[in-house]
Amino acid sequence: MQHLVWFRTDLRVADNPALYEAAANGAQVHAIYIDCPKQWQLHGRSPIQRDFLSRHLQALSEQLAALGIPFTLLSAPTFAGVPEVLASWLAKHPHHALYANREVAVDERRRDKAVQQRLKEVLDIRVFNGDCVFNPGSLTTLNGDMYKVFTPFAKTWLKALRNTGYRLLPTPNAQGDALSVTQCDLSGERVSSEHWPAGEQQAAEQLASFCEDHLLDYGEQRDFPAVTGTSQLSPYLALGILSPNQCLAAIEQALGTLPTSRGERGFVWLNEIIWREFYRHLMVAFSRLSMNRAFKPETEALQWSQDTESFAAWCTGQTGYPIVDAAMRCLNETGWMHNRLRMIVASFLTKDLHLSWRQGEDYFMSRLIDAELAANNGGWQWAAGTGADAAPYFRVFNPVTQSKRFDEQGDFIRHWLPELAKVPAKFIHQPQTWLEQHQLGHTYPAPIVDHNRARKYAIAMFDALKDQESS
Repeated sequence: MQHLVWFRTDLRVADNPALYEAAANGAQVHAIYIDCPKQWQLHGRSPIQRDFLSRHLQALSEQLAALGIPFTLLSAPTFAGVPEVLASWLAKHPHHALYANREVAVDERRRDKAVQQRLKEVLDIRVFNGDCVFNPGSLTTLNGDMYKVFTPFAKTWLKALRNTGYRLLPTPNAQGDALSVTQCDLSGERVSSEHWPAGEQQAAEQLASFCEDHLLDYGEQRDFPAVTGTSQLSPYLALGILSPNQCLAAIEQALGTLPTSRGERGFVWLNEIIWREFYRHLMVAFSRLSMNRAFKPETEALQWSQDTESFAAWCTGQTGYPIVDAAMRCLNETGWMHNRLRMIVASFLTKDLHLSWRQGEDYFMSRLIDAELAANNGGWQWAAGTGADAAPYFRVFNPVTQSKRFDEQGDFIRHWLPELAKVPAKFIHQPQTWLEQHQLGHTYPAPIVDHNRARKYAIAMFDALKDQESS
């Protein structure tokens, strides 16, 4: 039997359901990846992630070659061309079945439906869950609906984990002698991602190292950007170089057991995995999340600001709030941002500048090495108060308070804002007065907005929505 495996955002040979099932019972496997460079641009994906993808495709090609599995890199400008590209290739290279792992965003699901329609007479198509511990749609309320709030979803997720556990699939056996390696240097705009090691093995080693050295301290260290307290595994999860099941296995390996309730050692990081799953389940249940729409339809009526100058100041790290500016300059230079900082800058954009979460979501997608639609959209709508949350609209982060709490001595701020290098810790979070007295001619901007007034206005925006609903 000749089986074709279509790799997408699952660039790994271990714990890959599509690859594992395709290779079962001694079937001969051929692997493909279909690059869609114009679709990449349409989705606003970042050049640094494009480079990261290219490097990992090359590593995947080498792994498959070592297993004796042929690998072909195909190309279609956009998803619309994928069915014909596949059909043309299969006309020359007939196979009995196509194996792939499901993707959650609506454009990807529409692409797969079009492929199914085009090829259903040619070969059997089999799709698997390789992206979540539990298949999206399998965890529902008693009424059969998708959860709209995280806490009850997490309880159900944990109950399922206790009842059924998780399944970790091995790498398939080699199906023949090693083959020549396919070259996978993708075209298009790219920014170097060399800071992040390429390859599935390197990702697995980083996961094991984090669980061994930082898992137990994660709850205490994760909010401080000047400290190495987070896993920094999100770029690997975004492209499927690591699976959530592998994360669970690493936790279990490090602790000897899986924490399944709050208060247990290691649970805080496990909870982050559940958040990731929550957003992915939501994206399947509510297609509008892939279509630039708010999770809460009533919030579509919010009157967001159109101030382009404020948006530019936010993007370039020139708002006059040091923690916001340092975070944005870090993002622009490295393609990554600490999770606590993501919440701070998102709250600032939406609740202080009153700019739409869609602008922030798009900007993050265009810069982040770990950008993926579900988590990015979920995080931005959570911060804006338009997303899945119990009591969102009055949550407004005070950027100065956050700065004092999580970068008390200003170590992170000074690293990314060299113009504030000489400001003492006592003044680093609100440096304007000190700069005016001690550093004439400084270039750091004054705050572009008064936080207290901006906070009141943001709350008023949402209160107005409530008044409209009740009238």
